[in-house]
Amino acid sequence: MASSRVSGLLLHPTSLPSRYGIGDLGPAAHAFLDALVTAGQQVWQVLPLGPTGYGDSPYQCFSAMAGNPLLVSPERLFAEGWLTADDLAPLAALPTEVADFDRLIAPRRAMLDAACSGFRRQATPAQRADFEAFRDAEAWWLDDFATFMALKDAHGLRSWTTWPAPLRDREPRALAAARQVHAGVIEAHAFAQWQFCSQWQALRAAATARGIAIMGDMPIFVAHDSADVWARPDLFDLRPDGMPRVVAGVPPDYFSATGQLWGNPLYRWDRMADEGFAWWVARVRSTLGLVDRVRLDHFRGFVAYWEVDGAAPTAMHGTWRRGPGPALFDALAAALGPLPIVAENLGFITPDVEALRTGFGLPGMAILQFAFGTDPQAPDFLPHNYTPDRVAYTGTHDNDTMLGWARGGAGDSTRSVEDARRERGYAEAYLNAGDEGLHWAAIRAVQASVASTAIVPVQDVLGLGSESRMNVPGRPSGNWRWRMAPGALTPAHLEALRDLADLYGRLPSGQARWASGPREEQAPDSSREAERQEQPS
Repeated sequence: MASSRVSGLLLHPTSLPSRYGIGDLGPAAHAFLDALVTAGQQVWQVLPLGPTGYGDSPYQCFSAMAGNPLLVSPERLFAEGWLTADDLAPLAALPTEVADFDRLIAPRRAMLDAACSGFRRQATPAQRADFEAFRDAEAWWLDDFATFMALKDAHGLRSWTTWPAPLRDREPRALAAARQVHAGVIEAHAFAQWQFCSQWQALRAAATARGIAIMGDMPIFVAHDSADVWARPDLFDLRPDGMPRVVAGVPPDYFSATGQLWGNPLYRWDRMADEGFAWWVARVRSTLGLVDRVRLDHFRGFVAYWEVDGAAPTAMHGTWRRGPGPALFDALAAALGPLPIVAENLGFITPDVEALRTGFGLPGMAILQFAFGTDPQAPDFLPHNYTPDRVAYTGTHDNDTMLGWARGGAGDSTRSVEDARRERGYAEAYLNAGDEGLHWAAIRAVQASVASTAIVPVQDVLGLGSESRMNVPGRPSGNWRWRMAPGALTPAHLEALRDLADLYGRLPSGQARWASGPREEQAPDSSREAERQEQPS
């Protein structure tokens, strides 16, 4: 990034507007890059990009290495000639105001299968060679993932622990036979991954050309029903039948009065250490092949994590266990060099967690919305207590919107009406929220802070309420559905963001009006227009 102080927006690609049921990597994603440039923003933060499974959560994916095929742009497949207008018709009938996963998954999958068939019929020799090169280069994870997904298809999408024992336990003969029987479906899953990777890298290159860094997100744990656990069960704490002996979660906190029972299997850190943390090195290297920086979720779990019995109904009762600590990050740094990681240091943070973070020079997070409560750590989130090694947020994907929070919150079981009223009063007084509204006062506060990076969810820029919340922790369904309406980010929004970035030294070098004199008008970049894809008729 061009300057030491930067700002950006948080928006997952699924929330982008599109004609086909869910946001994707097509024209709207490239248009969003242009909006970021206009707004003087230098960071686009996204959620995990993996193929979503249970509850449609990007934090519960079928693979830690694969991309989400729901993000593949139909427009770009149409432009390649692999889809027809008839193939797109079922997608055009999907709702555009929310991502309705129950309705969109089947037609999006059918669209990808149709595109794979079109590729088989019409691909040029160069395209076929590109696909085969991708399969060869990514075989270390792609072979297992594509086979895993084909076997899930063949077994009614049931968890791998319910498959016949020879397949569940990866008996070599059974696995070889299954790969032969399901070769066509395996190829279709590999094709979808190739297209995700191609489209994502085109988007990332466009971001880089505009001076925009993409910040990704990496969950500490992986889903039990995933290719990762099926392929390497020895690295996880499982019973002989493959079910988790113990699972991950966090004790009660400001997100949930009963804690959060994530249900992910826990790692066998001893076995990972014996292999030099090779699985983690491969995972982080793969992620950094997609993004410029990565937010490492639940960083405190690398020091100590909350272990809950696999049969427990909530996370209220568990045991703290020691994590890998510096040994893991030493291995990552030795293999990958300086680590462009943001540590999600929220929750029950102890001095040893902060020592691990600062010892590796990793910035932490500060959430303004947490600053006005009664938690002992609340003062740490007040902007006058920030330090430069912070990424400051008004809120994250797990928070209510700023206005929703001020109005009492949706799905918030940790605050009484009286607490909500007191916290809002404190926030309004602290932020000096006047005519501009509480959400813009909050945006101004994180922008003005000494934190090196300031990130704002798009919902807060738009001044939306709880109905636009992305996730309610602990709620098993109904999350991840929010989508931005076409044209919602207006020129006035973008100008206001740019003015704040200008005032508080977060514009790209050479663009500051107050520090460097009037900005020169720049001619439109004609190369950007070449990236636009024609809409199929």
